[in-house]
Amino acid sequence: MSSARRGESLMPSAPVDLASPVIGPTFAGTSTRRKVTNGVATGLVWLAFLIAVVPLVWVIVTVVGKGILPILSPEWWFQSLNGLLARQSGGGVYHAIVGTLFQGLICAVIATPVGIMVAIYLVEYGGTSKLARTTTFMVDILTGVPSIVAALFVYAVWISIFGFGRSAFAVSLALVLLMLPVVVRSTEEMLRIVPDDLREASYALGVPKWKTVVKIVIPTALSGMLTGIMLALARVMGETAPVLILVAYAPYINFNLFQGNMASLPLLMTVERSNPTDAGADRLWGAAITLILIVTIFQLLAAFLSKITAPKTK
Repeated sequence: MSSARRGESLMPSAPVDLASPVIGPTFAGTSTRRKVTNGVATGLVWLAFLIAVVPLVWVIVTVVGKGILPILSPEWWFQSLNGLLARQSGGGVYHAIVGTLFQGLICAVIATPVGIMVAIYLVEYGGTSKLARTTTFMVDILTGVPSIVAALFVYAVWISIFGFGRSAFAVSLALVLLMLPVVVRSTEEMLRIVPDDLREASYALGVPKWKTVVKIVIPTALSGMLTGIMLALARVMGETAPVLILVAYAPYINFNLFQGNMASLPLLMTVERSNPTDAGADRLWGAAITLILIVTIFQLLAAFLSKITAPKTK
């Protein structure tokens, strides 16, 4: 009798109509207060976006409108201003482009390995040690140092104490102080987002820590590291204070980084700003749009390097 009752309890009490639609739970409509709040928040976001974009578009339109004509000439890219008077039109900024690239690349050669090694120490080895905390604090301080302070420091040490002359290499040293904290911070953030599971799997296979960092951690974070380095380089190439203090302007090409004057695009714009003629205005705005184009190229190069070095996923 009990077994029969158990059998009866396993059988459905009533037939189930599988063809009937399933009625889901009903939800109350969104309240008016929530709709108003959502609309206000959306409006504030769009307002903040317009406040940020309008000045940027205004600057681009102004620079392009006033500087597009000089850069359309082939001589702008392949000639210097050597032998031209201030009031004479013509010539180009080839010498300033070369100086800007030289100073920026030398800065990157020095700042990139140092910044990467500092970031690796802070993430992989430093932990909460006193040295790591002190290094982090100094990097934070260096991030907020104005460019003119960095230039004055290099002038006091490199020129006044050691006795070297004003040169493009001194400018690169000042740019190193500006680029280094950006490289450290960007590399540090990229290393921290590497999953710890990758490190632990490598340690479980008996791989030493230094080889884990070189073979596993750095390749995984390389995409973001390269992006940060390229953006930092694009930023420091537009600095004006170091070139004003540490090197003099030259209207000709100088490939010697350690001796003589050397032009750059920020320095050229500063010099031409005091030129009241139309030729000076054309060179000023043309140099401005040229610098924007160089920074844009570095931004695109950073995006390209980030794409090709990103970890491959199936």
